[in-house]
Amino acid sequence: MVLPRALAKFNRHATNPAAGLFAGRVPGFALLQHKGRNSGREYRTPVAVFRRGGVYRIGLTYGRNVDWVKNISAADDFTVHTRGRTIKLTNPAVLHDPSAQWAPAAVRPWLKALSAEYYVEARPADE
Repeated sequence: MVLPRALAKFNRHATNPAAGLFAGRVPGFALLQHKGRNSGREYRTPVAVFRRGGVYRIGLTYGRNVDWVKNISAADDFTVHTRGRTIKLTNPAVLHDPSAQWAPAAVRPWLKALSAEYYVEARPADE
């Protein structure tokens, strides 16, 4: 039961602009900056991001076929703005883990409840 596309569309126009006001500053959240693969237009998408061992991971609560995932995969890099820092990430990979072991323990039940079995993993470009 990944979140429905209609909710994604609503969030894009209503919730995301509001979330963008805090997402880059609150722990566990980030603004993901990416370019449209066809338009070249720049986008900022609020996401929940988790870092462990120098690797950044983002749960795909709307599934793996959303535009921002296609955009970062096509570009092979993207930027996150988190906790007042800007980090360029590269080589994004969409991975599958129904148990959500990649996520912090407190977040796993939510990801499982949403059937968010996929996540993006990327490393800082300067490594």
